[in-house]
Amino acid sequence: MTKDPYGQFADMMSSAMKGHTKQMASGLGGVLGTMTASGVKLDDFKHEMQNYMIAELPGTMEAGKSGGIAVPNADDSLGSPGAGGEVTLQVNGFQSGDRVLAIRVNGGSDVVVLCKVVGADG
Repeated sequence: MTKDPYGQFADMMSSAMKGHTKQMASGLGGVLGTMTASGVKLDDFKHEMQNYMIAELPGTMEAGKSGGIAVPNADDSLGSPGAGGEVTLQVNGFQSGDRVLAIRVNGGSDVVVLCKVVGADG
């Protein structure tokens, strides 16, 4: 019994395409990682990445003298502070050991750290 050369070729091409598709799709989506003293270590990549970017969310927040938060108007000017107690906004950078959510961009050659992640219990 002779083997069908066209069937063998089709099987070979199918296997190759599945392999390439799996390899390309593996670089998409978010990935968890851990901040280190000098970079970020992604859970699915064995090397620390020292050259990474951090997502910076647009906008500002200011505390009014009465302790309320000044809410931006539609024209981007700050409105009057709302009523409320004292407001403290503490902005920290990432610390070594923080768990973070990152995404790959530019075909996987760059990483953007989006935010710190914590468990549901804090």
